[in-house]
Amino acid sequence: MENTKGKKYDIESLRAVMQDLLGENGCEWDKAQDHKSLKKYLIEECYEVIDAIDKDDGENLCEELGDLLFQIVFHSCLAQKEGLFDFDDVTDGITRKMIQRHPHVFADAHYNDKDDINEKWESIKKQEKGYKSNMEIIKSVPRSLPALMRSVKTFSKAGATGAYTPDYDELCKENTLLSESIASLIDSNNMEKMELIGNFLLNLSQISHFLQINAEFSLTNALETFINRIEDIENTKTADGGIKEDTDSKAAEEKTK
Repeated sequence: MENTKGKKYDIESLRAVMQDLLGENGCEWDKAQDHKSLKKYLIEECYEVIDAIDKDDGENLCEELGDLLFQIVFHSCLAQKEGLFDFDDVTDGITRKMIQRHPHVFADAHYNDKDDINEKWESIKKQEKGYKSNMEIIKSVPRSLPALMRSVKTFSKAGATGAYTPDYDELCKENTLLSESIASLIDSNNMEKMELIGNFLLNLSQISHFLQINAEFSLTNALETFINRIEDIENTKTADGGIKEDTDSKAAEEKTK
């Protein structure tokens, strides 16, 4: 596709490129894809966007958002070929949803604070989805989410419906009992170990929800701290001569001198 010098491509340009890729003379790889085969790429692009944000890398964030947008256009074009919906339906749906869920901005509604806004948001969402019971709301959390993220989101849904009220003292007590029990599991079978570890992680998720802390990010930050600590130790060992470099490659370099 040719581009007028100095003119930026827009969303219609991207849609046209995608149509060409899926067209008769398009890319065989693209034409062989479907919604399921593209799932992993959609997930990867989401995480790459998050990584760019965490690194405060504006240039890379721009690129990764483009990659993520391409996945959305890809799925929309596939859906259009299947007669399901097209990209205009996607943009129309999300625009209508945002207008409807923000009556304090686009209508005459007035709320006192963020809590009122969140409560109204959930109420409107419940009406949109047609939920008829608390369990339908609780079970609406996608199973495809990472388990830790899904558990905290489930607690949030359950708490919003009144079906779940955390008791911080009980959570801490249960967490201590689980910690003590884990030490006695060395000779247990795998199912028993899995059950206890699962309960332990679930309990930590409950505590995270109670404290309004993102459990997924907490684990990520702790992991980064762990990696940095190991790196500092390894760098110290290398500086002290405790770890030798690859002697074979170093010998080969000496022979070429």
